[in-house]
Amino acid sequence: MFKKILIAVALSSLSLSPAFAMSKECGTDCKSCHSLSMQEATDLLKPTGATVQSIKESPSRGLFELLVQKDSQKAIIFIDYGKKNLIQGMMVNLEKLQPVSSHKLDPPPQKQPAKLDVGSIPVKNAVVIGNPKGSKKLYVFTDPDCPYCRRGHGELKKLAQIAPDVAIHIMLFPLPMHPAAYDKSRAVVEAMSHDLLDKAFEGKELPKPAKEGSKTAIDEIVKFASANGISGTPTMVMPDGTVQVGMRDAETMKKMLEVK
Repeated sequence: MFKKILIAVALSSLSLSPAFAMSKECGTDCKSCHSLSMQEATDLLKPTGATVQSIKESPSRGLFELLVQKDSQKAIIFIDYGKKNLIQGMMVNLEKLQPVSSHKLDPPPQKQPAKLDVGSIPVKNAVVIGNPKGSKKLYVFTDPDCPYCRRGHGELKKLAQIAPDVAIHIMLFPLPMHPAAYDKSRAVVEAMSHDLLDKAFEGKELPKPAKEGSKTAIDEIVKFASANGISGTPTMVMPDGTVQVGMRDAETMKKMLEVK
């Protein structure tokens, strides 16, 4: 499954940019023809609100690799040599099906535990769908810019309809590879709005976050996830604390909850 996800992310990133074709005049030393200064990168990324930390040649010719930071999140993005396109996502080596990068980010996440203490999950920062007083509680760590989470959000709404005794805690966990997801998550948490939650997963525009409390809330979720080995989305935590990577269709999740 992980390999399929890597391939899907890589292909979706490639499709966003027409800039992979190289000029016939470009030789083996790309730096002799192409450069991107910190000031140029800063100006290009000004609309995103991200700060440029470092610029390197990408493992793939035709792209600059940038380490950027927005609020407390760091991420790698790519800019084409024409300086016209920004590409989000990871670059994957097709032979090994492993992410490759010229920058070294945080150490690999610790091994994900089989179970978590559900009492330690910062549920005060969750948006709850379904029955808030339900005897069954499902915790879903999800990112509004993750394509798998977007599909899964629809299944969670179906689950709320067919399992009326389930409280679904949406733990908004924006990944570093999706820089815009952080502010989207903050906007939803500020309003605690189901309407904004749906809009976030539909890719619609959201209001800009304005309260410091929402930053604290999302940072708490990120900190908890990182400390407990949750590094990808979607990730579900069942009522008994069992961790399930990925999401299922509504009927399958209903059956899973019936045995927990």
